[in-house]
Amino acid sequence: MLFNLPQSFMKRNWMRVIDANCFSALVGFCLKVKFNKICHISLLIPCLISSGCSDTWNNPYPVSDSGKNILYNAFAERPKHLDPVQSYSSNEILFTAQIYQPPLQYHFLKRPLVLVPQTASKIPVVSYQDDNGVQLPSNSADTRVAYSVYKITIRPGILYQPHPAFAQDKHKHLLYHTLTRQDIQAVQKISDFEHAGTRELIADDFIYQIKRLAHPRLHSPIFGLMADYIVGLREYADTLRDQDKTQPPNSFLDLRKFPLAGVERIDDYTYHIRIKGKYPQFIYWLTMAFFAPVPWEADHFFSQPGMTEKNFTLDWHPVGTGPYMLTENNPNRIMVLERNPNFKGEYYPDEGMPEDMENGLLRDAGKALPFIDKIIFSREKESIPYWNKFLQGYYDASSIGSDSFDQAVQITGQGEAAITEEMEAQGIRLGTEVAPSTYYMGFNMLDPVVGGRTPEEKAAARKLRQAISIAVNYEEFLTIFANGRGIAAQGPIPPGIEGYHEGEAGINPVSYEWHNGEARRKSIKQAQALLAEAGYPGGISRKTGKPLVLYYDVTARSADDRSILDWMRMQFQKLNIQLVVRSTDYNRFQDKIRKGNAQIFEWGWNADYPDPENFLFLLYGPQRKVENSGENAANYDNAEYNRLFEQMKNMEHGPQRIQIIDRMVAILREDAPWLWGYHPKIFALYHAWYQNVKPNRMAYNTLKYYRIDPELRDQKRHEWNTPIVWPIGAGIVLLIIVLFPAWATYRRKEQRRILQSR
Repeated sequence: MLFNLPQSFMKRNWMRVIDANCFSALVGFCLKVKFNKICHISLLIPCLISSGCSDTWNNPYPVSDSGKNILYNAFAERPKHLDPVQSYSSNEILFTAQIYQPPLQYHFLKRPLVLVPQTASKIPVVSYQDDNGVQLPSNSADTRVAYSVYKITIRPGILYQPHPAFAQDKHKHLLYHTLTRQDIQAVQKISDFEHAGTRELIADDFIYQIKRLAHPRLHSPIFGLMADYIVGLREYADTLRDQDKTQPPNSFLDLRKFPLAGVERIDDYTYHIRIKGKYPQFIYWLTMAFFAPVPWEADHFFSQPGMTEKNFTLDWHPVGTGPYMLTENNPNRIMVLERNPNFKGEYYPDEGMPEDMENGLLRDAGKALPFIDKIIFSREKESIPYWNKFLQGYYDASSIGSDSFDQAVQITGQGEAAITEEMEAQGIRLGTEVAPSTYYMGFNMLDPVVGGRTPEEKAAARKLRQAISIAVNYEEFLTIFANGRGIAAQGPIPPGIEGYHEGEAGINPVSYEWHNGEARRKSIKQAQALLAEAGYPGGISRKTGKPLVLYYDVTARSADDRSILDWMRMQFQKLNIQLVVRSTDYNRFQDKIRKGNAQIFEWGWNADYPDPENFLFLLYGPQRKVENSGENAANYDNAEYNRLFEQMKNMEHGPQRIQIIDRMVAILREDAPWLWGYHPKIFALYHAWYQNVKPNRMAYNTLKYYRIDPELRDQKRHEWNTPIVWPIGAGIVLLIIVLFPAWATYRRKEQRRILQSR
């Protein structure tokens, strides 16, 4: 068991603490012996210490794992979906990106980001057709293009991970596809099935997954968006829904029986995706797990009676072709990825940026992937234990919390962040990047108070949201809680993405003024005036005479985050608004958002691809969470914004597109469906034995490139954690010195009593 000590204690080099089990054993032994044997015990204690415990007593991992090629990582929130048709959260893609392989991926080293093949043999070829299906020249005007056809060719020889869904008998019949409830009752985990098999990846598997986007039981978050593009997908959903009504609940719905007009199998290794019009961003979707292959055998295997009751589903047990496979799924404690023995044919890149050679990022050029055999993710709910374990070498990398920022990072005279001398002495290095991400506070526009129902209510609610946008000071938030690691957002688009503007042209005029060459947040008096116009002068409702109370839904918080919630309450208190925090775990929080049961909520978005459409679609009306299961969690729906989005989304990059984006952002600023929050700057620490690390916030399948030096790690763990035992011996000697006079007096009394009794 690891002792998690305060940082101040650890700075005094007391990280080498004694394992509680070892110490308890010593104390128990001492209590069992007679008082007059204490001298003999003092001689035995060093022997017990050296023989009963290892030289590193606080190691949280089995001794048998020492020296092995294992990466140790951590996660805070348990994943809800590991089925690639449903998974769309950053805590889930950490796992799915290592298991599933879509056609394309981002080059690991090149910047700006470059698409390269993954399961595809080359970048897809795009051709254009008119309304009659006649092929058009590649430079045809957008108005002439009725359809875009993506031709995708995959590499032969790719195999799925070993799995019982593929196991066959000697007659080539699938072994485990006619199971009964009784057969499954004795099975406790997937590895209990005696046999496993594999097969080659084919084009039909990609087509099967695209069809699953329309599955009536799966509620894919991108169905609404993709149904606008992939030819026939919306109609296909109707077909499946009608068919599903005729089948028993949870039975296998064989999608192979129902053709989808927008996808076509050409041969075993080639298929076409046909989309409506031009949609240049579609190529980026082919890097995401939504378009990764799913074999029908796995779908059928998990649909058998009794499987769901055992939690045997694709949501819990993914089946892919990637470099790793999930071998243990206990999301309350640990999740384990292990090397897929069938993975082959992918190699470390042999070219990158000019600085990559100098930084040692091309030493493994051309070598077969992956380099790490096993990845252990341990759940860490609290930041301090996570941080302490990192310092002790039990995690290979770490983010930097506000409490530990000054210990890890120092700001140079030029205003740049650098690693502290203490961290540098341990061989720890710092990585930084501006993330293409946004963190925001959303208003549920279906709520009568913050969203409104009638036109009058909606106008008043808009004023209320604008007032709150001024009051919640995210510059202050970043200073207090993030050590300045972020930029207060002026809209939904982060830096580095088309449509983001620097300086005066980029400020949000609802919440900011441009003053003396910088953006300055408007005053609380201006916010109070807006609040009064909304019908709440001084925070009191004109209609009811009661104070305004708003409800803030957040994910379950640790003790570390209470101060953030207290700060948020104070921001609303500036307007005399009472903010009631409703905390829940992440999975229940997602359910509340999906059903529209939240009033105000916090969330964030990491870019899926480097285009503003990936942020602006989060507020597109047809993408509403409620009813449409989309990603518009605020359920915002503005007719002009929707029209402009539909015009912008298919346009090529250029000045005309930027003009439309600017108008869309202006509408959002006026309507204020979000408090725009901030765009984070990411700081991360890496131990010396953790190599080939180059951050990329849009590519998540990067664990296959990383390398661990287990020998160096074991050496450093030994140096940092070998227990200091001399204080125990010194304490025993001191105890003997202190007790010796009492013992001598006791012995004299005993001898006197014996003599008198004679």
